[in-house]
Amino acid sequence: MSKTVVIGGGAAGLTAAGYAAMYGADVIVFEKMPRVGRKILISGKGRCNLTNACDIQEFMRNVPVNNKFLYSAINNFPPYDIIDFFENLGLKTKVERGNRVFPVSDKAMDVVDTIRRFATDNGARIINARVEDIIAENSAVKAVKADGKLYSCDSVILATGGLSYPRTGSTGDGYKFANKLGHTIIEPKPSLVPLVSPDKYCKALQGLSLKNVGLKVTDSSDKTIYTDFGEMLFTHFGLSGPMILSASCNIKDFSKGFTAHIDLKPALNFEQLDLRIQRDFKENINKAVSNSLSKLLPKKLIPVVLNRWGIDTDKKCNSITKEERKALVSLLKDFTVTITGARPIDEAIITSGGVKTSEITPKTMGSKLIKGLYFAGEVIDVDAYTGGFNLTIAWATGRLAGESASN
Repeated sequence: MSKTVVIGGGAAGLTAAGYAAMYGADVIVFEKMPRVGRKILISGKGRCNLTNACDIQEFMRNVPVNNKFLYSAINNFPPYDIIDFFENLGLKTKVERGNRVFPVSDKAMDVVDTIRRFATDNGARIINARVEDIIAENSAVKAVKADGKLYSCDSVILATGGLSYPRTGSTGDGYKFANKLGHTIIEPKPSLVPLVSPDKYCKALQGLSLKNVGLKVTDSSDKTIYTDFGEMLFTHFGLSGPMILSASCNIKDFSKGFTAHIDLKPALNFEQLDLRIQRDFKENINKAVSNSLSKLLPKKLIPVVLNRWGIDTDKKCNSITKEERKALVSLLKDFTVTITGARPIDEAIITSGGVKTSEITPKTMGSKLIKGLYFAGEVIDVDAYTGGFNLTIAWATGRLAGESASN
């Protein structure tokens, strides 16, 4: 019986362990945290968006970094098979907006319990210990050193995660192990991370959540690098929320200068919004403009819009000129926010960067440099947008690595 060591008890590691054990390997999972699945527990705001109910083509469109590398893994374990996998293990799921899949219970712990049982029921053993080293001889894995003890093995699966949310155990250990064994590490950077703005009105709007708004991000040459529709949030440092997190995946060099263009009323074109404002002003014809926007905008946003509009807040609606009204329409259709950076990597949902994909065989997740070494999950230089796609990568690469390592 072959011996497989899995380093990391997260989504990718537990999936790999379960499949490796299912196919006959003697499997040990080393997890340095007191309990497995810590990052799963905080995903989806504690509900765990475990995958996305989409086809393979849609999945690939939502992976901006090295998606072709994942072709074998996702075909081996596509999203609908992942849903069936969890359903067959007793976890009932539901599909919400954007095809996001959650457990019916809305409890991430149920996902952790399910994938842990899958691993242990198939015979994998979970040991709470920190791995110190991977021993290789003649370019082949020989043993793993954990808490001062040597564990001989035929294969090792690195599923240690990235650098985001270090309190869950993702502290970059896998990069060190892989690099020591000769692998190239693409510099880890934050991805799916809130964005920083120097614009003072962001702080004034902190806590304001906008739903069903449009977003376009452009660089200093006015080239559009990302567009979206959905939800976002103003914070004391800038912008956050689902759309902003996905937009961050497309910003590689903040020195180029970026601007977020927010369409506050995407359901209305310029002319329709102009007519809407005319009606609101007509209803409040003798009132100040500061008291005429409550049906159009959230209360917190009104003073900021008035300030950027540059109109005397005591000016009566019946004295607003056509040019002034159209300037307001333009502001609402293109509310701009300057972007100068991202929050630290330990605030990112995932890490962009990691083990270079050209040094990994995509059909097996095996190292091209070290026999018996495999990779799964965030430690690899692949990442995706929000919506369950990154956990899909974890399950799919974990399964492929586990099946391959067992052989």
